[in-house]
Amino acid sequence: MTRQWDFRCCNYTQECLHEAFGYDWYYILLSNTMEETSREAVATAVQRVAGMLQRSDQLDKVEQYRRREARKKASVEARLKAAIQSQLDGVRTGLTQLHSALLDVKDIQGSLADVSKDWRQSINTIENLKDVKDAVVQHSQLASAVENLKNIFSVPEIVADTQQLIEQGELLQAHRKLMELECSRDDLMYEQYRMDSKNTSDMNLISIYFEDVQGLSDELAKQLWMILQRSMLTVRRDPTMLVSSVRIIEREEKIDRRMVDRKKQTGFIPPGRPKRWKDKMFQVLEGTVGTRIEGTQAMTKEADKMWLVRLLEITRKYVLDDLIVVKNLMVQCFPQHYNTFNRFFGLYHSAVSSRVKELASEDLEANEIVSLLTWVLNTYKSVEMMGHPELFSECDINQLEPLLPQDVVDDLLSKYVKTFTSNITGWLRKALETDKKDWQKETEPEADQDGYYQTTLPAIVFQMFEQNLQVAAQIDNDFKEQVLKLCLKQMNTFLIRYREEAVTYKEEHMRDRQMPQCYVQYMIAIINNCQTFKESINSLKRKYSQSSEPTDSDAAIERTLNEVAKEGCQFLLDEVFLDLEHHLNELLTRKWLTGSHAVDTICVTVEDYFNDFNKIKKPFNQEMTSEALRRVVVEYIKAVMQKRITFKNADERREGAERMIKEADQFKFLFRKLAAGEDTDRLCGAIAAIAEVFKLTDPTLLFLEVTTLVSKYPDIREEHIQALLAVRGDASREMRQMIIGTLSENKVSYAGVTQPIFKDITVPTMTMTTMTTMTSMATAKLLK
Repeated sequence: MTRQWDFRCCNYTQECLHEAFGYDWYYILLSNTMEETSREAVATAVQRVAGMLQRSDQLDKVEQYRRREARKKASVEARLKAAIQSQLDGVRTGLTQLHSALLDVKDIQGSLADVSKDWRQSINTIENLKDVKDAVVQHSQLASAVENLKNIFSVPEIVADTQQLIEQGELLQAHRKLMELECSRDDLMYEQYRMDSKNTSDMNLISIYFEDVQGLSDELAKQLWMILQRSMLTVRRDPTMLVSSVRIIEREEKIDRRMVDRKKQTGFIPPGRPKRWKDKMFQVLEGTVGTRIEGTQAMTKEADKMWLVRLLEITRKYVLDDLIVVKNLMVQCFPQHYNTFNRFFGLYHSAVSSRVKELASEDLEANEIVSLLTWVLNTYKSVEMMGHPELFSECDINQLEPLLPQDVVDDLLSKYVKTFTSNITGWLRKALETDKKDWQKETEPEADQDGYYQTTLPAIVFQMFEQNLQVAAQIDNDFKEQVLKLCLKQMNTFLIRYREEAVTYKEEHMRDRQMPQCYVQYMIAIINNCQTFKESINSLKRKYSQSSEPTDSDAAIERTLNEVAKEGCQFLLDEVFLDLEHHLNELLTRKWLTGSHAVDTICVTVEDYFNDFNKIKKPFNQEMTSEALRRVVVEYIKAVMQKRITFKNADERREGAERMIKEADQFKFLFRKLAAGEDTDRLCGAIAAIAEVFKLTDPTLLFLEVTTLVSKYPDIREEHIQALLAVRGDASREMRQMIIGTLSENKVSYAGVTQPIFKDITVPTMTMTTMTTMTSMATAKLLK
C-alpha cells in the first residue's frame, strides 16, 4: 500500500520558494521526501496486512478490511492536507515579512550613508560653536548667581538672624536659615567647580564670604549636643525640644546622603560634608549614659563603709527610672527605625558593665565583694532592675552579655574566700577568748529556757556562720556550698582549740580547787555547748546544703564534740571523786566495820553534785550518771580488793556482808533516783554478790558461791578471787588453790559483757610485811 502526497500550493508561494532557495534545491528536496515517505508507507502496509491475514478464515474479510483501511486513509489524508495547508500559510507569511525586512534594511543602509556624509561635512561647523558652548555655561552660572543674588547680599543679615534664633532656642527656624545659607554657598561652589575645578582662588573667595556659615553650623551642633546630653531631663520637661533636635539631625543626614551621591557623579562635595550628625548623636547619647552611671557615686570608701551598697542602689534606681522614661517617652521622640529602646538598653548595659569592671578592679573588702557579686549576678537581671515588668515586654534579658567575665567573677570569689577564711579564724579566736573570760566569773552562767547551763559562744559562732551563708546564698548555690564546707572546716579546727582550752581550764582548777568559784557550772555549760554545736551544725546543713550525705568533716566534728563532752563529764566526775576520796578510803576498813557513815556521805555528796549535773543536756547527762554509778561501784570493789581488812571470824564476815548489802541497796536507791539506767541493778549487784561470798558460813560451799560470782561477772580474774578469799580470812591454801585451779580450767569468756566491772580493777601486790602478817594470822588461827 502506498501513500500519495498531493501538494497544492498557490503559484505565489511556489514562486517565493523558487526565488528564495532556487529551483534545483526545491525539486531535489521534494523528490527525496516523496521517496522516503513512500518506502515507509509500503513497509507499514506490509506489516499491517501480514497481521490481518494470519489465518485462512480471514481471507473472507479482505473486502471488509479494504473498506476500513480506505476510510482511515481518507481521514488521514484530510488531516494531512489541513496541517500542510496551515504550515504553508505560515511559511508564506514568514517569507512575505522577510521580503519586507530586506527592503527596509536596504532603505536604512542608504539613510545611514547619507547621515555619515552630512556628519563629515559638519565637523568644522561644530568646532566653530565652542564659543557658544562657553557662553551657555557662563549663562548657566550667571543665572544661578542671579537666582542666589538676593541671598548672597543678605548673607550677613541671615547669619545674624540665625545666630539670634539659635540663642533663643528656635532651633528649627535657625536650621532652616542655615540650610538656605549652605545651599547658596554650595550652589555657587558647584558652579565654580563646573566652570573651572582648578581655580582655587574663586573657591577660597566664596569660602571666605560664607565663613560664618560654618560657625553657625558648629554653634547649632553644640546646642543639639547639649539637648541630647540632657535628654532624660528634656524629654520630661519639653519633649518638643528633643523632637526638634532629632528632626534637624535627620535633615542633615539626608543632605549628607545627597551630597555623597553627587560627589560620586561629579567629584564635588561642599566643605564640612558629610557632617555625620547622626553618628555624633549616638556618641553623645553613649557618653551621656556613661556619665550618668559614673556620676552615681556620692560617697567614698573612707567617708562611708556602706558606700558600695549605696552606689549600687543608686545605680539600680537611675538605670530603671531612665529605661522606663525611654520606653514611655523618649521612644516617641525618635524615628521608629532607630530602635530607640533597644539602643538605650544596650548603652546602659555597656555603661553598667564598664562601671562594674572598674569596681571589681578596686581593693574591695569581703563584704563589698559579696555586695558587688550579689548585685551583678542576681539583682541586675531581677524584677528590681532589668527584668522589671515595664521593661520585660521590650527586651530579652537572657540575651544580655554578663556584666563581668567569668574569670573576674572567679577571682572575686577566690579573694572573698581567702579574706573570709582569715576573718572567720580571727572571729572564732576572739569569740573563744571572750568565752574563756566568762569561765572565770563568780556568777553562774546563763540557763536556756529548759534550765540548761550555757554560754553565748555557740550563738556567736553560728550567728557569724549564718550571716556569711546568707550572703553566700545570694550569689549562687555552688558558692553557698563552698562557704558551708569552709565554715565546717574552720569549725573542726576551732573545736580542737576549744577542747584544748577546756583541758587547760580543768588543769588550772586542779592547781587551786577554790578557783574559779563556778568551775562546775561552767564545765556543765561547756558540755552543753557541744550539744548545741551539734544541733546548730545540723540546722545549717539542712538549711544551706543540698546534699544529705555525711562528709569527712562532719565525722571529724562529731568525733571532736563527743570527745570534748565526754572529757568534760570526766572532769566533773573527777571533781566529785576528789571530794569522795577520803570517804572511799574508809570503806572496808576496821572503822567502817565498827560503824562508819562513809557511804551515807558518799550518797549525799553524789546527790548534791547531781543536782547541778541535772543541768547537763541529753544524752550526756544520762551517760554521766551511768559513769558515776560505775565509778562508785568500781571504787567500792577496789576497796575490797585492796584487802584493807581481813575478817577474823564468822560474825565479822556476816556483819561486813550485811553492811555491804545495805550499802549496795543505798547505791541502787540513789542511782535509780538519778536514773542511771538499766545497769544499775547489775552494777550494785556486784557488791551484793561479793558480800554473799563473805557471808557464807560453810567453807565447803565456798567454791559454789565463787562460781556463782564468776558466772555473773565473767571479767573477774584469779587475783580478784584470791583477794576476796584473803579478805574472808578462813580459806586454806588448799581450798584457794582448788578454787583457782577449777576456775582456770573452766574459764568463762567475758567478751560479750557490755560494761565490765573487774576489768579495770587491779589488785595490789603483797609486800613482805603484808605476807608476814597474813602468815602469822593464819598460824594463830590454826593454833586456835
